[in-house]
Amino acid sequence: MPRATIILVLSLASVIPARADVRIVASPGGEVGSYLELFAKVRESGQRVIIDGPCMSACTLVLSTIPEDRICVTRHALLGFHAPRRLDQQGRLNDAPDATRLITATYPAGVRAWIERKGGLTQRPIFLSGRQLAALYPRCQ
Repeated sequence: MPRATIILVLSLASVIPARADVRIVASPGGEVGSYLELFAKVRESGQRVIIDGPCMSACTLVLSTIPEDRICVTRHALLGFHAPRRLDQQGRLNDAPDATRLITATYPAGVRAWIERKGGLTQRPIFLSGRQLAALYPRCQ
């Protein structure tokens, strides 16, 4: 399902005028490369991103890809972070400490500080919403 959602959003992004907003209403996350590709296209388009619902896992890379001044949040915004995992040749998920350090370093300073206060990225998800999120990103007008 996440792949279909990403494809749909990519299709819509290609027909929307350059200054239209991209609204994230529900994203469970998924494969990192697809999200990075999507967000690179949005960044290049100049579109503003409105986070208006759950943005989980790989979706949070929007914060690393889109300039901070082009992101706003609504009261429904919820960001879910966790450490990346790698699939081994036997199909098992394993910790990926190098990828975790790299991903953490890509987030804006305020988000990195919040992640550190929460104990860093681990396999247990941490969630950013409400006042803590509004302190980092403006509310959408």
